[in-house]
Amino acid sequence: METIVARKMRGTLEPLHTMVYFAPEATDEYTKVGLRRRGSHYLASRSAPMGAVSAEIVHATFFGFAESAVRRYVPECWDNTTPEAVVQARFRVADQALRRLLGDAIESPEMESAATVALEAAAACPPEGRPLFAAHAGIAPPDAPHLALWHAVTLLREFRGDGHNAALVVRGIGPVVAHAWYSATPRGGNRAFLATLFGHSEEAWAAADATLADLGYTNRDGSLTELGLTEREVLEQATDIASMEPWRAIGEERCSWLRATVRPWARSIVDAGALAPALG
Repeated sequence: METIVARKMRGTLEPLHTMVYFAPEATDEYTKVGLRRRGSHYLASRSAPMGAVSAEIVHATFFGFAESAVRRYVPECWDNTTPEAVVQARFRVADQALRRLLGDAIESPEMESAATVALEAAAACPPEGRPLFAAHAGIAPPDAPHLALWHAVTLLREFRGDGHNAALVVRGIGPVVAHAWYSATPRGGNRAFLATLFGHSEEAWAAADATLADLGYTNRDGSLTELGLTEREVLEQATDIASMEPWRAIGEERCSWLRATVRPWARSIVDAGALAPALG
């Protein structure tokens, strides 16, 4: 199978997972379990499967955040709740949001079949060197098909993300340079949004821009050079190669079936405005 399959699968499946971070249902559910500061919702909900971990571990495994941004909420977030409570709250957020966004599709036979195939793919992912994936893989899949699918897509996303971080580390690319590089690509995320989300200072962004220029990746106006575009594709290919195990496991035919089945649901989520600008 060509590695482009991994990229296509990510593009189709991603909205089913990502919507959970921006769902309006999140505020009530996380507040109920003791996460009183809204800024802690993302950090706590994504790291909860690892346990009540320190700021250092969250900073290291998430890769993209400024350490100061993480320390603002971790480990304080564990003072009034438990990781187990947050994990269950996150499933409730996913349940409510998917029911709102997908309607009757939640109860369809296709949803159950898609969950079965996606879980089989996720089960084929090796955990070595994939800390966030491994932590989430330790959670038993829910019985409800739409939540089982959401959980499987979460596992596949974290598996790819761990591999992407490794590809960046091998190339000596740090978090801010990675964000600046991505935001300069044709499909890059909104730079102002990324700066706010990840908490890096203006000085850090300026240093990242200088690094990209020194590498020959950007022009004076900040646009990518041919080298910058070429090396970005090399990075994405390395990520794709490291993400192929689940797709080889289920085979090309079922990959195509899963993409075709999930695509209308992903479009519904995107069309409903349930996603923030793409994060890469």
